[in-house]
Order: sequence, then structure tokens, then C-alpha cells
Amino acid sequence: MHEQFVERDGVSLYVRVDGATDADSPTIVFANSLGTDTSLWDLVVPLLPTELRIIRYDKRGHGRSSVPASPYSMGALIADAEAVCDALSVRDSVFVGLSVGGMIAQGLAVKRLDLMRAVVLSNTGAKIGTKQLWDDRIATVLSKGLEPLADSVMPRWFGRDFLNTPAMEPWKALFLSTPPQGYAGVCAAIAGTDFFATTASLRLPALGIAGSEDGATPPDLVRETIDLIPGSRFALIPRAGHLPCVEAPEAYARHLINFLQEIGHV
Repeated sequence: MHEQFVERDGVSLYVRVDGATDADSPTIVFANSLGTDTSLWDLVVPLLPTELRIIRYDKRGHGRSSVPASPYSMGALIADAEAVCDALSVRDSVFVGLSVGGMIAQGLAVKRLDLMRAVVLSNTGAKIGTKQLWDDRIATVLSKGLEPLADSVMPRWFGRDFLNTPAMEPWKALFLSTPPQGYAGVCAAIAGTDFFATTASLRLPALGIAGSEDGATPPDLVRETIDLIPGSRFALIPRAGHLPCVEAPEAYARHLINFLQEIGHV
């Protein structure tokens, strides 16, 4: 495991690399959801082929990355991902983005197709929610913190089998530990994003992954988004919510590995 920080425009981005270290190795890049950090992928990474170079990073305002004042733009989040990839000499990767990470993946594929040969859009959409929804959430977080949101967010994050079990508690704690400025900043980026037209222009191998009990980005939204890309694949993970990589890591890894094999990445 290798750790480093990538600097861009006054923001320090935490990056972790597991598996192979050679830049010529087949590479997979993971981008996290709102209110989580690189640990989102901890249960999936050990299940992936050992020949992969596995790159994870904390987006601005989250985890060990720095927390500039909100709001953030989606363009800034995409440029951060671009800077991480360039700093690690990424080319022809498979880019896996979950939720807002999936929005970043869509935008990065349009901007820098040289960085990826395929994309995985997990529990995401070309547009998520409404501006009013995000504006209300921003106002709550900046005035009262994340605590008032936790009890409504967890049922959207997790399916009924996982919700209110001891295994859920660390993820609730992680959500609550997110800096309010960072959370609100990313909310603002999501609020201003509609990628339906640009994602429909993409021509690369693509996999959509959804959880059947996802209350944040329901399966129909994920399917609608991935269907914008001709020839794409879609996988549904039963009884999982918004973070199936946490609830069903074996199934999630299996879908990833099958896709990597189908496109000849491993």
C-alpha cells in the first residue's frame, strides 16, 4: 500500500494505491460517494485480481483531503480526479464511481477519455435529485451539522437486512464525521449537474450497478443513465441499498471482475 497527497489549486487530495505499483499495470480508479471516504472500498479491494493497480482518493471536503469553503462545482471535482490520474500516470484505466463519484466518472470520461478505457457507474445518475432538495440539505448542514440528516440518510444508504445492525454503525459514524463545509460543498456540485446530454455522447465499455433497495439512486435511475451509453451492461444487486460494495462486497466484486474480464482488462 502506498499513500500520497496530490495538490491542485490549493487543495490537497489524499490518494491510496493498493496492489501493483507499476504505472503500466492494468489500473482501476475508485471515486467515493457523498459522506464517505476511501474506506468505502475496503471490503471489495481484497477480492480483486492481484495484478491490478488499485487507486482510491478522497474528494475535496472528505476523508483526509483538505476542506475548502463550500460551494464546490462539479467541474472542480472532475478536475481533482483528473489531477489524481495525471499525478499517478493513469492511462486506459477502468474508472469506478459510486453516487457523486459516478457523476465525476461521467464528466471525466467526456473531458479526458485518454484516462479510461471503460467506466463503471454505480448507484448514480446523470442527474440526482432536484436543486431544491440539495439547497435544503445544504442549509441544514451549514446551520445544524450532519446530525439532523443521519436518521433519514441511513435508510437510503442501506437495505433492510443491513440497516440497524451493528455493521451499519461505523458508516453512520463516518457520515457524521464528514466536515459540514465539505458535505455542503459536494451537495452544491450535485445540485448543479445534469449530464444526460453529455453522457449520451460517450462511446466506451460501460457497466451500471444498482442496489434493489437503493433509496438515493433507485435502480430505474441507474438503468436510465447507463442506457445512455450504447452497448452498456447493467447489474442489479438484490437486497442492497446505495452502498452495495459495503453490504454485498462479494457480489459487487464479482460484477466488477466479470466486466474486467469481458473487456480484457485482466
